[in-house]
Formats: sequence, structure tokens, C-alpha cells
Amino acid sequence: MEKSSKPAYGGQAIVEGVMFGGKHTTVSMIRRKDGSLDSFEVERQSPAWVTKAKKIPFVRGIAGIIEASINGSKHLNFSSDRYDVDPSEDDSIKPTEKSSKLNLILGVAAVAVLSFLFSKLVFTLVPAFLANLFTPILPGHVAQNLLEGGFKLILLLGYLYLLSFTPLIRRVFQYHGAEHKVINAYEAGQPLTVQSVQASSRLHYRCGSSFILFTVIVGVGLYLFLPFDSLMERILQRIVLIPVVLGISYEVLQLTNRFRDIPVLKWLGYPGLALQLLTTKEPNDEQTEVAIASFNEMLTREQSYTSSAKADIV
Repeated sequence: MEKSSKPAYGGQAIVEGVMFGGKHTTVSMIRRKDGSLDSFEVERQSPAWVTKAKKIPFVRGIAGIIEASINGSKHLNFSSDRYDVDPSEDDSIKPTEKSSKLNLILGVAAVAVLSFLFSKLVFTLVPAFLANLFTPILPGHVAQNLLEGGFKLILLLGYLYLLSFTPLIRRVFQYHGAEHKVINAYEAGQPLTVQSVQASSRLHYRCGSSFILFTVIVGVGLYLFLPFDSLMERILQRIVLIPVVLGISYEVLQLTNRFRDIPVLKWLGYPGLALQLLTTKEPNDEQTEVAIASFNEMLTREQSYTSSAKADIV
């Protein structure tokens, strides 16, 4: 099969595992406390408005983010709930507890969307406040926007760098690397063996980390065309433009993925790839084995729905 004809599958690193998504289903695989593998599936059942919105340029990115946040939170909840529990203890969970966990998953899905919006709000407004403090020194509109973008970038890089020192997050970053390696190997037509996958790159043009960086770059460019007269006007402007920045950034992400094999244009995705040096780490063989098992399980279940599949963000 040619690389260009392969479906563009996406995925997400979770606690001690990896989730992969196709057009009809999302499947995660985790390593349990006893070393065994355990899987979890969530069938894609997008509301009609989401399906329609995902076909509209500059709107589809926001719809995709909402859907990914909801589905991803369910898999993340599954992994964090079970990875450190011995499988022999599974039967001891009472039916009422299982029901509570299902309700919790629905709650976590809602929290995931709100958490994303809140974090985006924080990363948008804090740099604006900081840049405003330097108005007496750098009062120009262009200088203020560049300074705001600089603070935003420092905040993002510093946050990710500090996170990487947390043992649990570092392992999640390793599984993130394993996820990318599997997709890169698959798209390159390589066999999905541990040895072959490990030889693949842990960086990928379609990664959500790149998307986050592009929101910074797009924001700086967009704000240059929108002057403001006060801090309050600046803040309101940034809040209102969050959906616009997200929509444009998603299109930029897709564009860099299409251009990644064109020598002159592939550098457009380099900033996002550079950020992935922080958000991904080299996985060990056991972690890569989990990622491969997750991807193969997703393919198997996807084929039970249809022979063709397609997803969005890695």
C-alpha cells in the first residue's frame, strides 16, 4: 500500500499506555501491574453537529478538539484507574462502584473540555498581563505583541520542561514517543515489530503538541492586525479571538502535514517538531510493544465497522 493511500490515524498517550483512534472507534491498551495488557474501547458516536462542523474549514479544528478531549478523557480515566491495580482484584469491584465509575467518566469528559478551555485562557491572558507591565519601556503595538508572544512561548516551554521531570509524566511522554513511532512506521510501510518501530522517529508533523505551538505563532500574527487602546480591551480581544486562533492553527497544522515531503516547504513544520523534543521521550521496548498492540487492536476493531478509516490529530 502506498503511503499516500493510508488512512491518517491519530492517537494519544495515556497512563502506562497508548490510545489510537480510527473513523469509527478509539482503542487504548495499557500495561497492568502484573505486566499483562488490557484494552478499552470507546465507539465514536459524534453528535450530528460535530460531524457537520468537522467538514467546515476553520471550524472543524474546534469540533475535533472538543471530540478529542471527550474521548481522550475517557481513555485517560480508564488507564489511571486500572494501570496500578492487579487484574486479580478486578472482580472485587462491586456493581455500584462500576456504575459510579461510568458516571465519573462522563463527568471527566465534561471536565476535560472545561480544563482545556481554562488552560487556553490562562496561557492567553497571563502573557498579555505580563507584556502590559512593560508598556512604559516598549509601548509600540508591534513590540507589545512580540513581547506577549515571547512570554507565551516562555510560559509554554517552561511548563512542559518542568512537567518532564515528573516521573509519571515522563513515562507518559515516553508513550507519546511510542505512539508517534508506531504511526510513522505504519505510514512508511514498515512492519510493526518492536525493532522496526523503535527505528522510526518519535516526532510527527500531525502532533497535537505542534498544534499548541502554532496557536502561539498564529496568535502573534493575528494580533498584529488588531490594535487595542487599553488592557481591558486587549484582554477581551484575546478571549473573543480564542476560537479564531484555534481554527486557524488547526488548518496550519494540516497544511504542514501535507507539505512535509516537499523539500522547500517541509521546514514549516519544524517549529512543532522542535517542541515535540520536550513532549516526547524515547520509549523502551516494553512501552513500544504496548503501542503496537494498541494500534493493531484498533485496526482489528476498525475493520469490524468498515474497511476504510480516517482520523485527525496524532
